[in-house]
Amino acid sequence: MSITSSIENGFVLKYESGTLILENAGELDSVPGAFVWDARTRQFRAPAFLYREVIKEFVRAKTAYADEAKKYAVFDFKQKFHVEPRPYQTESIEAWRANGRCGVVVLPTGAGKTHVATMAIEMCDRQTLVVVPTLDLMNQWYDLLLSTFDAEIGLIGGGFYEIGAITVTTYASAFRHQERIGNQFGLIIFDECHHLPSEGYKYAAEFALAPFRLGLSATPDRADGNDSLLENLVGKFVFRLEAQQLAGEYLADYIIERIEVDLSAEESEVYKREREIFRSFVRARNIPFGSINGWKTFIMQSARSEDGRRAMKAYRNSKKIALGTDAKLRVLQHLLVRHRSDKVLIFTAENEMVYRISNDYLVPAITHETNVKERRFWLEAFNKGDVLALATSKVLNEGVNIPDASVAIILSGSGSSREHIQRLGRILRKKENKQAILYEVITRNTTEERISERRTDARQFQDAKSQKGGNLFY
Repeated sequence: MSITSSIENGFVLKYESGTLILENAGELDSVPGAFVWDARTRQFRAPAFLYREVIKEFVRAKTAYADEAKKYAVFDFKQKFHVEPRPYQTESIEAWRANGRCGVVVLPTGAGKTHVATMAIEMCDRQTLVVVPTLDLMNQWYDLLLSTFDAEIGLIGGGFYEIGAITVTTYASAFRHQERIGNQFGLIIFDECHHLPSEGYKYAAEFALAPFRLGLSATPDRADGNDSLLENLVGKFVFRLEAQQLAGEYLADYIIERIEVDLSAEESEVYKREREIFRSFVRARNIPFGSINGWKTFIMQSARSEDGRRAMKAYRNSKKIALGTDAKLRVLQHLLVRHRSDKVLIFTAENEMVYRISNDYLVPAITHETNVKERRFWLEAFNKGDVLALATSKVLNEGVNIPDASVAIILSGSGSSREHIQRLGRILRKKENKQAILYEVITRNTTEERISERRTDARQFQDAKSQKGGNLFY
């Protein structure tokens, strides 16, 4: 490779399509380590998110350079009204500052992560991008920022494309637009940052040159282990508190009760038959069920034969019986009577059960099939107290503001600790004399017992595992 450019006038750093370009590059050993030679365009190129490290290397080596990459402005962000931060909010932002204004802050739902974000915006005084997972959250952040700062607030997503001093966008929109706008922000905030390591969404971080980065989450741990990528994309974990550490003083006190039910004789007979069909197929094919690749192997094997398709059907049938036994609905009926004056959220794993509950108990249903206007109507009615219960599957796990909810009934769910923590978080907003309670209804002697064990491995549930209601109503 022949490099003939001169470096008499120093390097010139530019931004192009989510990458950094280094012009006036001379000898190879004088080029910062982040750059590699792009033979296609005959330029030295580096990922945009390494901008901070490139600048630091220039400064350490006292290298002359012209920075034509960054296009973000400096602002004097001042909050309209002073809200005294809670001690742990101050500790978290100071830990973030000490780490070079980069890193992840983990706080439970209801603990005020958004206030930590506004403190970071005020501290950095740089044009800012806030990235969120849903349009609902984008609108919530927009309203919050309008009421907090006397600054132009932009939106990218939901039909809007407006860049302001502070701009709010979704992960999906950031993925689409970041390679064009990734040099226009000095601070980037990733709300619910556990979404960031997902394939595609990570480009929201990789294509941005923002030297200052803040990740916020109540549930950063991922089942695929890719939460480890957050350190590279955002910064190391600088502060972490769990729900039980804040319960009582800053979050509502909470209790977790596990209620165990039994299948009926008829359900039990069908369940055992279907599980045996499934297990026989797994044994015959030596499928390592329980390992990382076990489920994928089962899916592939089940599609190749009539026996496999029957095994898949048996798996689904047995799961449906365990998660949707009539005994759970009897428990639900008792709990709704017990908490007739409380605001109750009912969670299930499947939409079919949501609609069944809605039909049988006249409880509004919210699923991914619910349109935006209807969803907003029922959430507003719930917050105003016009309805006291909502049934849902997964869509209320995160990104909704339902501060007065005090009871969560988990009729079924996945083995994900994150999902379970998010559902707990929906009822933890502090209110005077509020006692939050989460009921987990489990079918005994079924695969659901293992599902429950997996999802309650998180720290929030360790002390609560012994709180079992048994056959509470029978």
